[in-house]
Amino acid sequence: MIEDCLFAHAEATPDKTAICCGSRRLTYAELAEDVKLEADRLSGCGDACQVVLLPCTQDERFVITYLAAHVAGKTCVPLEAGIPSATLDALRRQCLSAPLPPHTADVLFTTGTTGRRKGVMISHTALLADAENLAEAHGFTSATVFVVCGPMSHIGSLSKLYPLLLQGGTLILLKSLSDMNAFFDAFTAKERCMATFLVPASIHMLLQFGADRLSALADRLDFIETGAAPLGQADMKTLCRLLPHTRLYNTYASTETGIISTFDFNAGEPLPGCLGKPMKHARLRITDEGHVACAGPTLMSGYLGDTRLTQEVMHDGWLITSDLGTIDEKGRLRLQGREGDTINVGGYKVAPAEVEDAALSFPALADCICLPADSPLFGRCLRLLFSVKQGARVSKRDLARHIASKVEPYKVPRIFEQVDAVRRTFNGKLDRKSYLQE
Repeated sequence: MIEDCLFAHAEATPDKTAICCGSRRLTYAELAEDVKLEADRLSGCGDACQVVLLPCTQDERFVITYLAAHVAGKTCVPLEAGIPSATLDALRRQCLSAPLPPHTADVLFTTGTTGRRKGVMISHTALLADAENLAEAHGFTSATVFVVCGPMSHIGSLSKLYPLLLQGGTLILLKSLSDMNAFFDAFTAKERCMATFLVPASIHMLLQFGADRLSALADRLDFIETGAAPLGQADMKTLCRLLPHTRLYNTYASTETGIISTFDFNAGEPLPGCLGKPMKHARLRITDEGHVACAGPTLMSGYLGDTRLTQEVMHDGWLITSDLGTIDEKGRLRLQGREGDTINVGGYKVAPAEVEDAALSFPALADCICLPADSPLFGRCLRLLFSVKQGARVSKRDLARHIASKVEPYKVPRIFEQVDAVRRTFNGKLDRKSYLQE
């Protein structure tokens, strides 16, 4: 278990800082002791609490309870903050009624295209494989100080705990990125091996409102990882310019697949949709239908209480995703979007992410989303909802001309609508579902 690494570091480097959360600091010895005490408490509950439901408080108590659940032989279920009590009770009943495979470390709930929550079962073997994948591919060491500002109930941020414990690094845990001053204050002058994980929406916001402060960290930032959604090429190039010596990783991962591949787009090729070669414990292939398929010990054990759905996506050790992609001549995964997101316009298939990337390179745009629309004038066409930067004004005609200079004519939206803000999910992805259900 990954927790074995925690106890080994507590013996070898007891005074090393393990977690910082606001003014609170825990050494490895203190963290190990707190985890043992909480594990003893959970063990005393017996089999009645074999599953530990853990709403995300985004602090050291969350980390302690999460690790303690594993040490006590329990399965942990991290959940988003502020989850309604009725939903919590329903998930508890679902977890207690469905059988769990032996050595299940976590159940992470994800929302599918139908809106129904799916419980993804993850083994201790998968957590350790994810840890080794990230540690080797991104260069985690005992000197790494990693700033997490995303929800620890989601694999994007939670998975960074694994390589830190494996290598004996330090976690700086922030509530969110809403306090930009707290984010920049976390990068102290005395540290030189600092890193962070940022979803593309957060990167876009930092580039808009904190570009100078980000550039000032150029000598301190060892690497930044992004994922969960496509990062626009314009933002890639800006980030490379501001942080010329920082490794900038675009990673392919999901709750079901674990951590699969990564690509440093600051190594001379800021390629949109490029997610690199498979990591140490992962394999990749493209199915005949163009879907990305993954194999290796990082894969989920299955969906909680849903054998049919598990069998639909897992075949002979391979997990078939809804992502569409290719493998280029260098063996790198090139993502082309998700099957359900593709929009059919006049017989052409359009990946909305490509249109959004082109639109976001327009300097005055803050955010956007490309959606299908039915027009009495144009028939089936593309609709772009966009928000603008503070104080900016955008001509729809100029925006259309800009997009037309970047993509083929059939990919240029026919309908443009300015909105106050574009909806995103709690983990920074465009909330396409909410728009399509209107």
